[in-house]
Amino acid sequence: MHVTILTTGGTIAMRHSTESGGAVPALGSADLTAALPAHLPLQTEELLNLPSSHFTLETLCLIRERVAALAMDPDVAGIVITHGTDTLEETAYLLDLTVPGETPIVLTGAMRTASDVGYEGYANLAAATRVAMAPQARGLGAVVVLNDEIHAARYVTKMHTLSTATFQSPGWGPSGRVEGDQVLIARRPERRICPWHGLESRVTLLKICLGMEADLLEYQVARGTQGIVIEALGGGRVPPWWLPAIEKACSRGVKVVIASRCPSGRVWDAYGYPGAYRTLAELGCLFADGLNGQKARIKLMVVLASAVADADVATLWEQT
Repeated sequence: MHVTILTTGGTIAMRHSTESGGAVPALGSADLTAALPAHLPLQTEELLNLPSSHFTLETLCLIRERVAALAMDPDVAGIVITHGTDTLEETAYLLDLTVPGETPIVLTGAMRTASDVGYEGYANLAAATRVAMAPQARGLGAVVVLNDEIHAARYVTKMHTLSTATFQSPGWGPSGRVEGDQVLIARRPERRICPWHGLESRVTLLKICLGMEADLLEYQVARGTQGIVIEALGGGRVPPWWLPAIEKACSRGVKVVIASRCPSGRVWDAYGYPGAYRTLAELGCLFADGLNGQKARIKLMVVLASAVADADVATLWEQT
């Protein structure tokens, strides 16, 4: 058996270019794996070489389909995906949500380019490979490994624009660590799989700020959006003047999911005033259950594509 390393680009694969005046994709799969011990049972595959800020939904589906195929291969002990850090958490969560099986799926990247002093790409790739080979990583689903920490895809997020310790799991902490030759798993979050029938692309994400009008929500409903994730205030609250637009969206069959703009905590409150959790539940909104806005959007796209009937949406949402 072997570990397959899929490379997709990102900072981990970048080097400074005098011609462009900055770092650009330059390292291929052979370059990245050259620093790993030669005796490891590895196979490499260069899927693409792009900054993850350039990824489209089609790119995301391409990665998902390749990973799903590898996860079904009995000769593949684990899968490592090198990825740009900008959207790494969204890819990780999609894979965790839709790729069944016990095969470890490990995503990693870097915050410094190969031209920078202190480039950590090789160390992160080595740690990710160690996790992918570890028997105790089986059944964890998709995880993110950087800075010797193992984070569950459901909880991890990018917390800092430049720090090498940028990936954290607010409110939960890492699921484990890589320490020398040991892979230590301290916590195994519950994993729930959603059927895969592609992604419903007409899903958007809005963030509420103090005094913000609901015109962007009204615009999205008018243009035929099928799903809207709202990063609401606190435990899931909106200004009262947003309620007519949300009610209109729900009455037209648009699925509205309430997340929180807070970095951790579930969406819930005990308030009785208009715009609080109870009001939104009565209107038929769904709730993100601890997912941040970008991951709730991924989940809603998966659920909407999988639902056969309108009633299936809430069922699939609650089950996964």
